[in-house]
Amino acid sequence: MDGPRYTEFHPRWYRPRVSTWWWLGRWPYLRFILRELSSLFVAYAAALMLWQVAAIARGPAAFEAALRALRGPAMVALTAVSFLFVLFHALTWFALTPRAMVMRLGARRVPDAWIAGAGYAGWLGASAIVAWLVLGA
Repeated sequence: MDGPRYTEFHPRWYRPRVSTWWWLGRWPYLRFILRELSSLFVAYAAALMLWQVAAIARGPAAFEAALRALRGPAMVALTAVSFLFVLFHALTWFALTPRAMVMRLGARRVPDAWIAGAGYAGWLGASAIVAWLVLGA
């Protein structure tokens, strides 16, 4: 019995060409990519906050210089875009929470809307407390 025969030329499989921008074709793919991209803006927002805290620690002059740097049109635009991405990140985070965390109350599963709603309620409560501290206290 002869073994397998190998030739110098291997047959080519059919592989359709896929565009680099394939993820723009459908909303679920685009939403996934935007959510992944939003993590960069979350990191930017965290770094910006740490930079401001460090400026406060260095004194009033350093903090005033940091505020002047943040008033430029490019920084305002970047911060506005960052805010939108952080908001998108938070909304999708709470929407995905019921899929990652299954809760049971006795033998019954807690509805997904209750889990996501608790996250939104906590976010709203924390935002109200921060707004009260910044604006009213």
